[in-house]
Amino acid sequence: MRGVLGEKVGEGVFADIHAWAPGQVVKLFKAGIPRRVSRWEARMTRAVFAAGGPAPEVLGEVSLDGRCGIVLPRLEGPTLLQLTKSGAITFERAGAILASLFLTVHNTPPPPDVLPLRDLMNGSSLLSGGAVPRHIATGILALIERLRPGDGPCHGDLHPDNVMITADGPRIIDWSVAVRAPAALDLARCHVMLSEVAVQVADNPQRPRAVNTAAQSEYARLTGMSEAALTAAIEPYLPIARVQALLGRPSPTLRDMLVRLLEASLRSQG
Repeated sequence: MRGVLGEKVGEGVFADIHAWAPGQVVKLFKAGIPRRVSRWEARMTRAVFAAGGPAPEVLGEVSLDGRCGIVLPRLEGPTLLQLTKSGAITFERAGAILASLFLTVHNTPPPPDVLPLRDLMNGSSLLSGGAVPRHIATGILALIERLRPGDGPCHGDLHPDNVMITADGPRIIDWSVAVRAPAALDLARCHVMLSEVAVQVADNPQRPRAVNTAAQSEYARLTGMSEAALTAAIEPYLPIARVQALLGRPSPTLRDMLVRLLEASLRSQG
């Protein structure tokens, strides 16, 4: 079914969400975002959905006035972030939902063409128009070379605002940075987003910290790891997660903080 661009129902850093057809929305990438970004997200979302993972179905791809878009079902329900902000669920329950979703993603067969971590970061950090300082990009790529390569899939940006709670269960959106990497990368990304980024802008900084703590604790329990072992596994991936946060166009204050943390962590791991 061919749709018609309707009202904007959501907005992110790189794309707008518009009504499209009955029961459908289109994720329309902003002007200047390369077509390869849209195609990659569509391909990864399709692959995870086909494998039975918690991704929405891709209904089609479109191009409107030079902007690329992905047609998706209109998921009905709040985000996990909205539920925690309203108090509809506890921080501990939100963390448990995240941990369960992490495990589901990590146990999903990886899409055959999903990029390994080094290839993804090489393209994004060095070709990002100056978003990442050159010395940090170089240090991150050197760090990745020293780390154990992973065989499983990672979502790459799994946090409460990318989880929609529908009548059919939780669904994860925004698969644009899906990558082949160790599971620790996803947990590191969650830690950085909730304990370093979200606390700078949240109305209640304790909320993202508590959700992250609960998610890490529950993931350790589900996988049979001690929390200390999980923390140690995550540690080397924190600089990579901070670079990903830099690519999300943070505020100048947050950018400066991330750069300082990156420089310190790269020195300690070098």
